[in-house]
Amino acid sequence: MTRLCITVTGSTMAEVRARRDAASGLADLVEVRLDGVSDGDPAGAVAGRTTPVIVACHPAWEGGRFDGPEDARRRLLASALDAGADHVDVEWRAGFDELVTGVRRDRVIVSNHVFDGVPADLDERYRAMRSTGAGVVKIAVEPRRLSELAPLIALSERIKGDRAVLLGMGPRGLATRVLSARLGSAWTYAGGEAAVGQVPAAKMIDEFHVRRVTANTDVYGIVGSPVFHSLSPIMHNAGFADAGIDAVYVPLDATDADDALEGAALFDVMGMSVTAPLKVDLMSRVGRVDAVAARVGALNTLRRVGDGWEATNTDVAGFLAPLKSGTILHGRLVTILGAGGAARAAVVALSDAGAILSVSARRPDAAAAIAALGRGTVTPFPPPAGSWQVLVNTTPVGMDGFDEASPIDPRLLAGGSLVYDLVYWPPVTRLMSDAQRAGCRTLGGLPMLVAQAERQFEWWTGLTPRAGLFDEAARARMEGSAFRPAQHE
Repeated sequence: MTRLCITVTGSTMAEVRARRDAASGLADLVEVRLDGVSDGDPAGAVAGRTTPVIVACHPAWEGGRFDGPEDARRRLLASALDAGADHVDVEWRAGFDELVTGVRRDRVIVSNHVFDGVPADLDERYRAMRSTGAGVVKIAVEPRRLSELAPLIALSERIKGDRAVLLGMGPRGLATRVLSARLGSAWTYAGGEAAVGQVPAAKMIDEFHVRRVTANTDVYGIVGSPVFHSLSPIMHNAGFADAGIDAVYVPLDATDADDALEGAALFDVMGMSVTAPLKVDLMSRVGRVDAVAARVGALNTLRRVGDGWEATNTDVAGFLAPLKSGTILHGRLVTILGAGGAARAAVVALSDAGAILSVSARRPDAAAAIAALGRGTVTPFPPPAGSWQVLVNTTPVGMDGFDEASPIDPRLLAGGSLVYDLVYWPPVTRLMSDAQRAGCRTLGGLPMLVAQAERQFEWWTGLTPRAGLFDEAARARMEGSAFRPAQHE
């Protein structure tokens, strides 16, 4: 079982202690950060604890907020040891060798944080840090590509049995936090509040079910960029837990197709959801592509077969699923906004349903290529009022809702019947609210997202998720947090 350390910060000791005590009910350890605290008190950080405490005071030169004299920081950490802290975190580069002495050295974590990629001398650093005699060696790196984690994972294999914490920072290091048991880490870290720059503790516990993850847990994920705010993890992890499957689904932020496949190999990923910008790029890299994905010219789902991958596209069935009740598409004029991967799936789905298709995009050549998939035509961008009965938005315009953007002027919605916006956050987009005022029925993107995810889960596991489970999980996440998604999936 993965042990979880929750990091707390604050501007005063009263604030830090309150957050420490709040985190104690969720954590196996609490890291109390004293850098940035105006009245930092090592004894106060430890007194009254109900969960083991790590005291840290990181300097500005290693990503922290302490900018005072190093002697003062040394005394603070020594005082934390004297006060009975379960651990203190001492930066390797600080040279506070006198803290790593005698019986107290088992309580010292010697750490190194690297914010500009993965250093070439990773093994040498580890050996030097281990030679200090500290009880725990912690190395945190921030990879610029997912595949840059290879040396960290290789190091974890060579030091099995050592008391160490190896992890990646930033979006491309997230998987290492969830999969810390794979790296043999003594524990993993989560943030008690957004200021820490870590994955929130609630997300680690409720979404990734991190305590269930072991070295033998199967790994699935969503690959693309950015993917941190995707709803897919909460849906698929709910499905695995409900079905009693020992698996976890993680975000895999990849810069390109090569990075995606190399990263998947590092973590022995069994299956992947694929989102922008890789749905088309990965097509040529896959050994087997089923008929649906081949027709669409884009994939959204991969599963491992031997040493390779096979692909499908569940967006087509997912797109149609919400339209089966109350909407007849055969013979209707349907215009699709956009010419990306989601538009490809929509064209194929609507063509099969017998719709009369047109595609409207800023680039007419891209619109023509998409329209050809379903024997459709190209219409100007934006499409004229009265030229369609059903309008489908496959662009990301309006995704986060903060700028209240819409892909077309509201005056162009007059005379339409249905507007289907594949954007799923906010639940009612500016386009949808404009359409409602124009007398159109509307449909948001969440039902499609849920339907395509359910089909992915079935394709990977052979099991059908419990009815309503994925929808419940997604809505709970959307309604219970300050949620900002990043891309169409």
